Amino acid sequence: MKFRTNISKTVNGVHSIRGRDIAELISTRSFSDVIFLLLRGDMPLSRERRLLEALLVAATENGIEAPSVFIPRIAASTGASFEAAIASGMLAVGKHHGGAVRDAAELLWQKKSPAAIVADFSKRKASIPGFGHKLYKKEDPRAEALYARAKALGFPCAYFKKARAIARLLEKKKGKALPLNVDGAIAAASLELGFDRRITGAFFLLSRIVGAAAHVHEELLQANTYHRLEAGDIISE
Repeated sequence: MKFRTNISKTVNGVHSIRGRDIAELISTRSFSDVIFLLLRGDMPLSRERRLLEALLVAATENGIEAPSVFIPRIAASTGASFEAAIASGMLAVGKHHGGAVRDAAELLWQKKSPAAIVADFSKRKASIPGFGHKLYKKEDPRAEALYARAKALGFPCAYFKKARAIARLLEKKKGKALPLNVDGAIAAASLELGFDRRITGAFFLLSRIVGAAAHVHEELLQANTYHRLEAGDIISE
């Protein structure tokens, strides 16, 4: 079995990531720097690092109600290992929860105009990834904060502007707000940072694993036996 890679290698006991000694990276660089090195292939400018860090904060945690949080807690309460509980939460990420980042990035990356995008999805009667939220009906504060941060750091914000134009057209067409949500904002910020659209889905996972870990730890500290649905939560047909 053979693999070809330019990402890393080990020679005479020295491990390097894209040509940089891991020991040197440990001594001089941040985790955010190494994310850029691994996923984009180079080191970030200061403003790029700061936007990535804001992006990662945005998706760390959004309440125990989220599947990527309550499912790890349920798994932990059954006696599953810490690692298995975290993995269960990551497996709960899908196109309706966290997994829309990559699809939204694909959409924003296309050369189609906001009007053409809305028309295309309306024709297919499909939802546009990265817009609308069950909790945030008027605006997603996380998305707004990321947009404000990108502007303050001097980014052109072309992808944010395109996303916001889509949101305005959606509201006009639907007669109700379908704001840019955190998935769409992470997609826009990732593209502003020059990451390949196909890798943007990694950022939600990188963030959410931290929040999920905190919840699993809390579950273990509470020493709960396991969570079970109440009879009133089940509708028999």
